Amino acid sequence: MLKIAIMVSGGGTNLQALIDAVEAGQIEHTQIVAVISNKQDAYALERAKTHSIPGLCISPKDFADRDAFGRALVKTLQEKQADLVVLAGYLVILPEILVQTYQNRMINIHPSLIPSFCGAGYYGLKVHEAVLARGVKVTGATVHFVDEGTDTGPIILQKAVSVHADDTPKTLQQRVMEQAEWKILPQAVSLIAQGKVAVTDGIVRIAEP
Repeated sequence: MLKIAIMVSGGGTNLQALIDAVEAGQIEHTQIVAVISNKQDAYALERAKTHSIPGLCISPKDFADRDAFGRALVKTLQEKQADLVVLAGYLVILPEILVQTYQNRMINIHPSLIPSFCGAGYYGLKVHEAVLARGVKVTGATVHFVDEGTDTGPIILQKAVSVHADDTPKTLQQRVMEQAEWKILPQAVSLIAQGKVAVTDGIVRIAEP
């Protein structure tokens, strides 16, 4: 049984996609053991409560420094026996101890086709604003392992989404979520739960069915 903890800062639509996939049996042998947010009023915590999943707020504001915050996160994840940490719209700079402890056991969903429109400053609507400003015709989403950089870890899955001429950042954001994020994040977790994902020399290898 793969035990996953999901970290979210906001509404938690990707969290909901994972909950739905687990409950529908699309992700097998997987249990969501915790939802962690840095914001007490994050709607993601309500989603967790609705589905009887333990929800916790662990905010860097409640600790003396980032090291203490990082240690608290790791302690909580270890107490929950999390095998995999899923960042699903978690807008906090990750403490080094968290990244090191969960090397190749922590994944993130990013709303672009990495390496385009990623890195520092590219999050939420800012990604889609940049896509439209550049005039690209195809965008998408990426699931990747988390390393010490920003959106630089080994890529697991990507899915392309067309950009429409009349798109606004919000309409594009919605399409990327519906057509890419909500599909490849559950798919990536499912592959990991099946033991089909390995990282070799910084490259993800996915076993054939």
